[in-house]
Amino acid sequence: MTRGSEPADNVAPDEDQLARAGAYSLLGALLAVPPNGDLLHSLRELPPGDGLLAPAWDSLAKAAGEARPESLEDEYHALFIGLGRGELVPYASWYLTGFLMEKPLAQLRAELRDLGFTRQEGVVEPEDHAAAVCEVMAMTIMENRLSFPEQSEFFANHLGSWLPRFFQDLEQAESAVFYAAVGGFGARLMAVEQQYFAMPV
Repeated sequence: MTRGSEPADNVAPDEDQLARAGAYSLLGALLAVPPNGDLLHSLRELPPGDGLLAPAWDSLAKAAGEARPESLEDEYHALFIGLGRGELVPYASWYLTGFLMEKPLAQLRAELRDLGFTRQEGVVEPEDHAAAVCEVMAMTIMENRLSFPEQSEFFANHLGSWLPRFFQDLEQAESAVFYAAVGGFGARLMAVEQQYFAMPV
């Protein structure tokens, strides 16, 4: 996903916002493709966490330390691709309606157009894939383009409405080893974000 226009202002996100964006960006990367050796190495080198996400960060670093790229290819395939379909179906439409390419996707596409997002060439996954919505959320935070109420509404409509269940399912999936920690991290991030958006403006 790319942006077709420049940010409306030059206000840089503060440290907390950078941390939020980084967490979403990491989830987007891990859900898009199996992590390579470089990403696993970076995760292994994570310092001990602090704050509300600390246990989830630490679990993810530990899981990365025990994982190998070659085994993660098989794990990712079993979870998200499979023969016909994987153990999980990581799309908003599926979680919200039980079918693919349904109204949640159409609503997301319309909102992404309004926000100036365009599909990258060669991308075949629908925009309501878990990796894509995490990537979009990271970019909206980094670019500071949405007000707090607007960001809260986007989260509620396109992430909070289904990603908590998806991450819980991922954490408990039979095929998940490394990705169980990814699911735990995602579930914790969703809980923290729901608390964040519940704060008074």
